[in-house]
Amino acid sequence: MARYSRIIGTGSYLPPRRVSNQALAEQLAQKGIKTSDEWIVERTGIRARYFADPGVGSSDLAVQASLKALEAAGCTAEDIDLIIVATSTPDMVFPSTACIVQNKLGVHGCPAFDVQAVCSGFVYALTVADAMIRAGSASRALVVGSEVFSRILDFNDRTTCVLFGDGAGAVVLQASDEPGILASELHADGRHVDILCVPGHVDGGQILGDPLLKMDGQAVFKLAVGVLEKAAHAVLEKAGISESQLDWLVPHQANIRIMHSTARKLKLPMDKVVATVEEHGNTSAASIPLALDHAVRQGQIKRGQNVMLEGVGGGFTWGAVLLKM
Repeated sequence: MARYSRIIGTGSYLPPRRVSNQALAEQLAQKGIKTSDEWIVERTGIRARYFADPGVGSSDLAVQASLKALEAAGCTAEDIDLIIVATSTPDMVFPSTACIVQNKLGVHGCPAFDVQAVCSGFVYALTVADAMIRAGSASRALVVGSEVFSRILDFNDRTTCVLFGDGAGAVVLQASDEPGILASELHADGRHVDILCVPGHVDGGQILGDPLLKMDGQAVFKLAVGVLEKAAHAVLEKAGISESQLDWLVPHQANIRIMHSTARKLKLPMDKVVATVEEHGNTSAASIPLALDHAVRQGQIKRGQNVMLEGVGGGFTWGAVLLKM
C-alpha cells in the first residue's frame, strides 16, 4: 500500500509587540529617515508587523506555534518522531534551533534539524518531511517556520526595514493511506546570491562584515514573479490538476504586488489567495505557515480542498507544494 503524508494540525504565533506603520515611521523620523503609512501600504500592502522582545529567540516563537499545532492535531509532543525547523535567524550558530525546540517541548531522541532556505524555507522543510514520511523514516513530523528578522534589519534603510517582522507557524504532518501532499517542486540558483543576503560571516566567534539584511528589491521582484509561476505550473502538472481545480493559493507573504502578479498568472481571483501580509509583514520562513493557520482557523481552507503553498527567498531559492487538506 502506498504511503503518503497529510497535514493534521496547524498553529501560529506572533510576539505581543505590534508595530504599526505609523509607529515605525515615528521611530525612523528620529533618525532623519522619512517614510509614512501611505508610502509603505502603497508599495507593499503592509500595515503592521510584530517584533520580539530582547532575549526572545526563534525557538521561543517556534514552541508557541508548535503547541497550537499539536493541540489542533489532537496529539502531544511525545507523539512526534521528526522535527524540522526552517529559519534564517537561529538561536545559535549551533546546535540547530530544532534541537532547542525539541528540548523546550520536553521530548528526546527523534531526529531534529534546521533547514535554511530563507523565505522558501518552510516549503523546503515540508518537502523534506514528506519525503521522510513516504520513505518510512518518520510517521508524525512537526514542521516549523520561525524567524526573528527584526534582529538583522538595518533601521537606516527604509526600503528594507519596513518589510519584515517576527513570527512562527507550524504544522503536524502525519503518515496517511490517502494523498495529502500531492506534489512539490524545489529550486535554487546561487548566481543571484547578492540580490538578497546578509553578507556578514562568522570568524573567530565574531560576525565580520555586514550583519544586516541587504536587498535589491527590483531584482527580487522581477525574478520572484517568473520563478513562482513556473514552480506553480510544475506542481499542478505533476499532480494532474488544472488551475481551475485549485481552491486556494497560500503564497509567501512578502509583498502584495508579487501576490497579485502570481495570482494573475495562475488565473486565480484574489478571493482565492490567502493574504495576511497586511497584518504581520514579511516573516520569511514563518509567513506561509502563519497564513495557512490563519485561513484554516478562519474557516476559509477546509478539508478536501486543493491548496498550493509557494515561496521565494534569498539564495536564490524557490519552490511550491500542492496538497489536499
